[in-house]
Amino acid sequence: MTSYNRVVSDDALPGEDLVVSGIEDLVRGVESIPALLVSIGAPRLRRLGYTVPTPIPSPELRLFELLRQSDPDAAHARYNALVRRLVSFERAAECAR
Repeated sequence: MTSYNRVVSDDALPGEDLVVSGIEDLVRGVESIPALLVSIGAPRLRRLGYTVPTPIPSPELRLFELLRQSDPDAAHARYNALVRRLVSFERAAECAR
């Protein structure tokens, strides 16, 4: 099982910084962009061996709303970019197994 608090090294997976930060935020009970992203990917991340605490409910809607509040015109593009980073991490983690 992979620990959520491992040090990010030079050979870190793409998007690993967001995943590690998101898991740490979930542990602390903080609703953040990384925590919402990890909540979206929780089922797949768990299958990959990551310990993911209780995900935030309705993470897709909450993430989009959080992004929309800070910059309505860019919310959709930012949402898609974040999800692409999550998927990139998940794919890289599968290959690294």
